[in-house]
Amino acid sequence: MQRIGVFVCHCGTNIAATVDVEKVAQALGKEPGVVISTDYPYMCSQSGQDMIRAAIEEHRLTGVVICSCSPRMHEQTFRKTCAAAGLNPYMLEIANIREQCSWIHKNKDEATEKAVILGRAAIAKVHLNAPLTAGTSPVTKRALVIGGGIAGIQTALDIADAGFEVDIVEKKPTIGGKMTQIDKTFPTLDCAACILTPKMVDAAQNEKIRIYSYSEVEAVKGFVGNFHVTIRKKARYVKEDVCTGCGLCTEKCPQKKVPNEFNLGLDNRRAIYIPFAQAVPKVATIDPDFCNMLKNGKCGVCAKVCTAGAIDYKQQDEHIEREYGAIVVATGFDPISLEKFDEFAYSKSPDVVSSLEFERLMNAAGPTGGTLLRPSDGAHPKTIVFVQCVGSRCDGGEKGKSYCSKICCMYTAKHAMLCREKYPDTDVYVFYIDVRTPGKNFDEFYRRAVEEYGVHYIKGMVGKVAPQPDGKLRVQASDLIAGEQLKIDADMVVLAAAIEPDKTARSLATMLTASMDTNDFFTEAHPKLRPVESPTAGIYLSGVCQGPKDIPETVSQAGAAASKVIGLLAKDKLTCNPCVAHSDEMLCNGCSSCEKVCPYGAITYSDKEFRGPNRTTLIRRVASVNEAVCQGCGACTVACPSGAMDLKGFSNRQIMAEVDAICKM
Repeated sequence: MQRIGVFVCHCGTNIAATVDVEKVAQALGKEPGVVISTDYPYMCSQSGQDMIRAAIEEHRLTGVVICSCSPRMHEQTFRKTCAAAGLNPYMLEIANIREQCSWIHKNKDEATEKAVILGRAAIAKVHLNAPLTAGTSPVTKRALVIGGGIAGIQTALDIADAGFEVDIVEKKPTIGGKMTQIDKTFPTLDCAACILTPKMVDAAQNEKIRIYSYSEVEAVKGFVGNFHVTIRKKARYVKEDVCTGCGLCTEKCPQKKVPNEFNLGLDNRRAIYIPFAQAVPKVATIDPDFCNMLKNGKCGVCAKVCTAGAIDYKQQDEHIEREYGAIVVATGFDPISLEKFDEFAYSKSPDVVSSLEFERLMNAAGPTGGTLLRPSDGAHPKTIVFVQCVGSRCDGGEKGKSYCSKICCMYTAKHAMLCREKYPDTDVYVFYIDVRTPGKNFDEFYRRAVEEYGVHYIKGMVGKVAPQPDGKLRVQASDLIAGEQLKIDADMVVLAAAIEPDKTARSLATMLTASMDTNDFFTEAHPKLRPVESPTAGIYLSGVCQGPKDIPETVSQAGAAASKVIGLLAKDKLTCNPCVAHSDEMLCNGCSSCEKVCPYGAITYSDKEFRGPNRTTLIRRVASVNEAVCQGCGACTVACPSGAMDLKGFSNRQIMAEVDAICKM
């Protein structure tokens, strides 16, 4: 029989306020095999760990049960304590009596009873625990960054600076992301291009960084330290290593009426194009949906004028397979579609624009050369109304998002200031619910907009925008402070659209076996202690793919993700999880059910000889598990119809022992 020690934590008052910890310790001390049961205010403290270590040595404990908070918080801490005392770390079990008892119950008797039950289940499992030894696996000294915006670029640069190879995969023809479309940044009003372009160039010139632009990740296999990734490099119909980026082809192309997605459809581009002047790589791309040569074989002008001979109409998509030790997700964001917001007349009037469209209209490299003109008639707007929280903080969720998009208040203040600075004769109104300025110098920036630039901030929501026959936009709104209804005849209305994760994030998360929340943001392993790690080992998060944030916060998180990757790649070997699947060959019927559900490809089948009746030899097909690849997810144990697959440390016997202990009266 095991000699088990039970240690019940008060967690200050987090547990002790709702759970009678002394009563729990007394009750669990009466369980079979328990030789010591005690409580302590803070088990995770140094003194608490010293007490556990001393008890293991004094009582010759063969198993330990900690009744405390979630194992996600302190399981590794207590395993190290056991190992330091000479006990196999996998002879430890944690009963979560904080999240599962004290935090969800108000009645102390109920919480205490449940804590005793959970402790009893952990003791039952420890009785069947066996020492496990963790194996090791090699680490591929290369990282993959998915997404080439400011988050991905900064992450790649930091990893490369540490001496490790890193690849950037960007689905668009150029890296840079949304920041390339921005004119100024808040709160300093620095030129976005002046900040971003040097980093783009640095990434392109860094010998440790390889950029796969106009490419997408198609498949991901493997596990931490050993990911096998398939990248689809889409055909540009232009040879990247030959193109000089001179732009002559883009000038001569006869197909001129292609909506320019970089300028959000506010102007047109050619069928062959370079997205913007500072594009990296500066290589032309042919749009197969609009190119006459690719569609019907009639044109070929770009090939005729290209002196470098870079045009290749027969180019095909290329599949590249690479090995990586770590993967960083930096897929960024998109503004939500405003088509459903009929009350703001976005689909009815070209003079109702999104904030990003307004950004392009104000940009010197934009469709109007930096001169603010109305899209409908090219006139200078004299009255501009900004509407905050369009699609953000929506209760219903059908049209918008329930969360705050975080950046809208600040970039609206920026737009309003730039308007007033450049066009002092323009009246600017901002309708808001709340002004949220949670950042260094953010509130001062907002106050400058009001006090120095004379922007009219009105607390209230716009109810309706109605286009008028004379081209004006009748804005009907409420002033909640003055308690009156307002009607403003505006020349332009700018909608601060909510942001959402990139649409490709969901399919990518499936490939990576990474978690996402209900809004399709990637979920971090722990919001406080592991904010840049995903629950899947070796997958890290950078930028807005994890949640709304501004550029400084994005860059900070990019550096944090890079440091985690560097810490991983610096190791020659990784300690593997010993809680892996194993197959009972005597029970296996070779059905392949486990192989089909294994997300890591850890299960293979082979023919083996078995002794049959009357000294005969039988050949049967049986499963075998590669323990270096298996991550212990347990999917195979559920799928196995014969019960041949089991999980070390979480066997069927152990789970049933826990269930029996819970059901015991």
